[in-house]
Amino acid sequence: MTCQTAPWRAVVLTLFPEMFPGPLGHSLAGRALERGDWVLDAVNIRDFATDRHATVDDNPFGGGAGMVMRADVLDRALESVADPRGPVIYLSPRGAPLSQDRVKSLAAGEAVTLLCGRYEGVDHRLIEARGLEEVSLGDFVLSGGETAALALLDACVRLLPGVLGAPESLAEESFERGLLEYPHYTRPAEWRGRRVPDVLLSGNHAAIAAWRLAQAEAITKTRRPDLWSAYLGAAASVS
Repeated sequence: MTCQTAPWRAVVLTLFPEMFPGPLGHSLAGRALERGDWVLDAVNIRDFATDRHATVDDNPFGGGAGMVMRADVLDRALESVADPRGPVIYLSPRGAPLSQDRVKSLAAGEAVTLLCGRYEGVDHRLIEARGLEEVSLGDFVLSGGETAALALLDACVRLLPGVLGAPESLAEESFERGLLEYPHYTRPAEWRGRRVPDVLLSGNHAAIAAWRLAQAEAITKTRRPDLWSAYLGAAASVS
């Protein structure tokens, strides 16, 4: 008797379930979804409101602009999809920046639940009571967590076994070695007076690898000094 591994599961709690799978229903992620390599459940938060108007928000205590999503409604929604196999993440600009390492750890797990906020956010008591992990895509504000959830899921799904046609390409991507990725070129060899670097046409794989590493280091040093410092620190600790 063989033991079959359950597919990776993503649950998204949102006021707009029709936004899912959205772009995740296309290309590699979409084909993987059709094959059952992963499953996606979009849950409508309004289904857990108790009044006839399906109210999910209210005025903030202490005054101020905007509305706050209610803890009691969200708690019922989360309780209905509780999955002990994975973390519950609240997409928030206050959260820790999403990193490739965190994406890899999520993809290596079995499940993830994503809570998409709207308006001014959610009642903080829910975050405390549920021990939610807050994650941010960057130092900017979106209209809601749905776009961030789509981006996070896209980053995870492409790492699942069997989703990418050439898994070895993952090793050369940005952040995998602590560096941004080197430039890419393809045919034609000359375009608008710009030639592909000769080394890439040489057939010398060692020289190509050295060129790509040098390019990745130069780009990272210029564009992301924070990553460059961490890269140098990691190299020093190994030597």
